[in-house]
Amino acid sequence: MVDGLLQVQGGRPLRGEITVRGAKNLVPKAMVAALLGRTPSVLRNVPLIRDVDVVSGLLSLHGVSIDYDQTEGILSLDSSSVESAHMADIDAHAGSSRIPILLCGPLLHRLGEAFIPDLGGCRIGDRPINYHLSILRSFGAVVDKQAMGIRLTAPHGLHGTVIDLPYPSVGATEQTLLTAVRAEGLTELRGAAIEPEIMDLVDVLQKMGAIISVDTDRTIHIEGVDELVGYTHTALPDRIEAASWASAALATHGDVFVRGAHQSDMTTFLNVYRKVGGAFDVRDDGIRFWHPGGDLKSLVVETNVHPGFMTDWQQPLVVALTQADGLSIVHETVYENRFGFTSALRKMGATIQVYRECLGGSACRFGQRNFYHSAVISGPSPLRGADIEVPDLRGGFSHLIAALAAEGTSRVEGINLIDRGYEHFMSKLAALDADVTRLA
Repeated sequence: MVDGLLQVQGGRPLRGEITVRGAKNLVPKAMVAALLGRTPSVLRNVPLIRDVDVVSGLLSLHGVSIDYDQTEGILSLDSSSVESAHMADIDAHAGSSRIPILLCGPLLHRLGEAFIPDLGGCRIGDRPINYHLSILRSFGAVVDKQAMGIRLTAPHGLHGTVIDLPYPSVGATEQTLLTAVRAEGLTELRGAAIEPEIMDLVDVLQKMGAIISVDTDRTIHIEGVDELVGYTHTALPDRIEAASWASAALATHGDVFVRGAHQSDMTTFLNVYRKVGGAFDVRDDGIRFWHPGGDLKSLVVETNVHPGFMTDWQQPLVVALTQADGLSIVHETVYENRFGFTSALRKMGATIQVYRECLGGSACRFGQRNFYHSAVISGPSPLRGADIEVPDLRGGFSHLIAALAAEGTSRVEGINLIDRGYEHFMSKLAALDADVTRLA
């Protein structure tokens, strides 16, 4: 049984104002970066989400002193007394989080060794840690697979290297950055991810004393330094959460002001939002999103790495597309198994078919691998309440949007998964006049 049960009385527009704080895809990585500094670090705009709790616990196990002002969103981290942690403690605290793999580079620099347990994460595609281990080996780490997990050592230190990624992986790029900044010599990373969260991590590391340059061809050069100091940094806002609430406003015929949303990080999303018929108004302190009336328009959209349409944007948008007039096509090119959430939408009355072929765009790396990675959505389809179970973080929030848009009562099970990436989502729903009751 999955924890967390929510009863939703749908069919009413979301109206009001909510605030988004720092990005889930940046804050935990910036916290890990604090391990590299010999002086304390201060991270601002930190959301109260499960991933922050997990990383705080992991850092505490390694001797990092942490103080978190949840009201102000200010996190203070002092890594002056880093120490080894027991594998069992790391395993117990990490749970299904994949964050521990990113601690390896910093810990190898600080302690000469690191331990990681078996890793989990959202079940949306193949996320092997092989890339990470290969990267760490290329720096000179020795990987020893043991019964409870993996032990890494650096008997001869870590040295700069050349890494050529076959795909612009965010996790592999983060791993390289966190390891290369204190590795001896030069590191060249080709085919790097350049998402806004990656650039914000580069800003954090540069504040700490790192020397990093990013070329226009996705090549990142890192010149290793002997030591790093702490940082003071304000995390960029969460563009995924902002887009999720924008899609919720569209699907429910609502009007939501997302305080903290940044236009520059959401340009591609905003273009698609306007094409489908949504309205928005960019202000200095956020963006207002609303359904202007009339019919929504069907469209073709393909996910891609930045600056393309973000994969984490497509699931909430698909819910809104069930209310668009005509056939919409969504081609997923980042994660091969991201359409599992659509089965619940079909149960609620949506007309969605998934295909193995690359539809609506260019051929991608999943086209010949038998994955259902394209979806055709026919609309508008009235949604009706149903009992559904959250499959993963983004799919779960999409289910919640569908329940809010549907006529009748829905029971959404497994909403604790949503806590991983959406701060105070229950109080935000209340602020938007949603009729929701947490039953468990």
